[in-house]
Amino acid sequence: MTITTLDPRTALVIIDLQAGVLAVPTVHPAGDVLARALDLVDAFERRDLPVVTVTVSGGAPGRTEHPPRTAPRPAGWDALAPELQGRGMVVVKRTWGAFTGTDLDETLRALGVTQVVLAGISTSKGVESTARSAHELGYNVALATDAMTDSNPDAHDNSVLRIFPALGQTGSTAEIVTLLGALAPC
Repeated sequence: MTITTLDPRTALVIIDLQAGVLAVPTVHPAGDVLARALDLVDAFERRDLPVVTVTVSGGAPGRTEHPPRTAPRPAGWDALAPELQGRGMVVVKRTWGAFTGTDLDETLRALGVTQVVLAGISTSKGVESTARSAHELGYNVALATDAMTDSNPDAHDNSVLRIFPALGQTGSTAEIVTLLGALAPC
């Protein structure tokens, strides 16, 4: 099902469009994802709706089958893309999802937000984890599927085709921008 509506108090949440993540090879060009995210930021700002940019710094503790990262990340790895700097609120997370261990939920609720539109990198980790938490917290979830990508094509497709329809509605950046234009001014 494609996206059909946006709530009057919808927030845009952009996941991990930062120097280190944007430099990783992805299924879809990261520059295209960033450009579509900026289109969404512009549309949300025109409607005076909240914009949240999320960066990741660190990782969750615990054992996994992938070896832990031991080398320090290069300087500036977690710097937000220059085009997004100064655009909206910034949340720094230390796990895949933007809600875990941050004040994002409290901040959005204080603003009266009932829906989130998600975009960013990576589809199967940061975006999917944030979508799952948003859904569990009771937000309506919309996913701009052309404004996200992943380093793994199978993981990206699994999230977009199987997981996201169970968590919310999916649509293109253009569809979301059109729906924003139809909202009554706040």
